[in-house]
Amino acid sequence: MKLLKPIQNYIETLETKTLSEERKTVLQPLISYINSKTQEDQIIQLNFICTHNSRRSHLAQIWAQAMSEYFAISDIECYSGGTEATAVYPMVVKTLENTGFQISKETSAENPVYQITYATNKDPLLAFSKKYDDDSNPKSGFAAVMTCSQADAGCPFVAGSEKRISIMYEDPKISDGTSEQKKVYKERSEQIATEMKYVFSKINL
Repeated sequence: MKLLKPIQNYIETLETKTLSEERKTVLQPLISYINSKTQEDQIIQLNFICTHNSRRSHLAQIWAQAMSEYFAISDIECYSGGTEATAVYPMVVKTLENTGFQISKETSAENPVYQITYATNKDPLLAFSKKYDDDSNPKSGFAAVMTCSQADAGCPFVAGSEKRISIMYEDPKISDGTSEQKKVYKERSEQIATEMKYVFSKINL
């Protein structure tokens, strides 16, 4: 395992036994999908989709990729997209930095590109807001993982996906501009990280 040490230490503090049976049921289709691909020795492509590709979909993509490294599950490629492009919200970047990710801003445009380093043996992830069918995302053979109800309802058909999975998260945006913002983003990131840890702990190698 070549995860950055602070990320590894953080993951080890996450308690998957705190997950409710209801959430485990929600996560089961993703576990089943990944297991079906590993049994066939196929590359696993996960595209996490939310309306603006600014918060939840990026947190899910990045934590899923980190967990694949933590559990030494190879051939997993995680992506994210939206039904429209906006920008990665800055508090998402700060929240990930606080859990050990090394992040640099590559451009200063309205929709900046961030390089996110999570492991010493892997290329950094490039994080920027984009539509789910952006050229940087897979065109076929992927699972579309819907992380918000708006995208799930407003995007009934995801071209090229072979499986559609709904894993809803409450939008931390509700705390923007309030004194609770840092706490709410930390809680949402921790929830997503814990659930991705649970998912990848159930993969049969």
